[in-house]
Amino acid sequence: MLEKLYKRSSFTASDLPSFQRQETVFIILNLGLLATLLLTHTLSASFLGRPSRMLVLVLTAVFLANVLELVWVRRLKKELKPATLSFLTWSSIGVNLAAAGLLTVLANHEDSPYFTLAVVPVLLAAFRLSLSAVLTVVGIATFLNFAATEFFFRQNPPADFGEYFEAGIATLVWALVGLLVWLLVGQIRENENNLARNLLELKQTRAKLLEEETLAAVGRLSSAIAHEIRNPVAMISSSLAMAQQSHLGNAQHDEMCDIAAREAVRLEKLTTDFLSYARPRTPESTPTLVHDTLAYVASVCRAHAGDKQVKIEIDGPESLQADLDPAQIQQALLNLVMNAIEASPQGATVRLKSDWDGFSQVRVWVTNSGPRIPEAVVQRLFEPFFTTKARGTGLGLAIARNIALAHGGDLAISSNQPDNVSFCLRLPAAKAAEALAAKD
Repeated sequence: MLEKLYKRSSFTASDLPSFQRQETVFIILNLGLLATLLLTHTLSASFLGRPSRMLVLVLTAVFLANVLELVWVRRLKKELKPATLSFLTWSSIGVNLAAAGLLTVLANHEDSPYFTLAVVPVLLAAFRLSLSAVLTVVGIATFLNFAATEFFFRQNPPADFGEYFEAGIATLVWALVGLLVWLLVGQIRENENNLARNLLELKQTRAKLLEEETLAAVGRLSSAIAHEIRNPVAMISSSLAMAQQSHLGNAQHDEMCDIAAREAVRLEKLTTDFLSYARPRTPESTPTLVHDTLAYVASVCRAHAGDKQVKIEIDGPESLQADLDPAQIQQALLNLVMNAIEASPQGATVRLKSDWDGFSQVRVWVTNSGPRIPEAVVQRLFEPFFTTKARGTGLGLAIARNIALAHGGDLAISSNQPDNVSFCLRLPAAKAAEALAAKD
């Protein structure tokens, strides 16, 4: 029945349903032992003597305390804090050990069965506490067992050495049970952790495969679209240009032709971006000075930055080299820098910084001081065709990341704070330049 109630939760996990299941098992076990011991005592009254009124009262009090705890556990709505769980565990151990000792004394018989209740605290410690705590609980149970035996023989001399021997055997059994259960629970927890890690890796791999499959489908679609419209667009552009030259006297016609020509150029750029994303060229990597690449990109973007009243700064060791395809990396960085310029307020500075990570990669940061990117946008930044610009294609960052991945690196947003929005491009470091990079 308990398995049906809690079939989705782990027996050893720390979530609320699992704690409720575990605590329910221990409480029901304790209640069953209490009822069984009282019944056994009653049926064996000719041997053990009739249960005294005080013994029945103590049994009833312990039974009701366990029932109340069961009701409380089943009504819990949130997980217990570690300190509360620790207090509850030690309280339960203490109450059950005290009950076992007190009932043994009240039974007033050398063969009292009530110290069987000590097995529940030992099991509880083995499930939730450290090995030293388990041994501590076994030690306390042993002391109480010997103390109860000693108390009985002081009241009913002479002492029987066999009863002390039986108390020692009980101690050995508790120690073996506690150690075995502690080892088994530890192994189960380790197996669950490994399974959880494997499931997480499987989910991540599955998500990545789905993403790659989706992107591949989008790539095939964009390739087909580009193939169908690139040539007609090129012909429209050239035809309109010729029409514009043959109707120079008609101002209105010239204006319409000029608009059509600009739109045709925009569509041609769109198809070029489609092809760059759908059919990326394999990079032809060579050891290249990263600083020179940054300087080139900065020089190309400075005119646009000047129009926006934005400065561009470069920071990084001049000797640092990376294995890259200069044309492709320049294209990726141009996308990043142009986006940074667009996002920067007047008077701001866009910074291009490079360094070596100390292992095998060169890092290039493109940072601007504009407002932070909304979280909903961050999650879709590298998604093809997603854009927040009115006339954007949504392929710039997707193409830039594809270029980075093709080089064996990656592109990700590394900071998204007000006045500190930064993208990090990682590239393989040139082997011969790593030592120089470290010195710089």
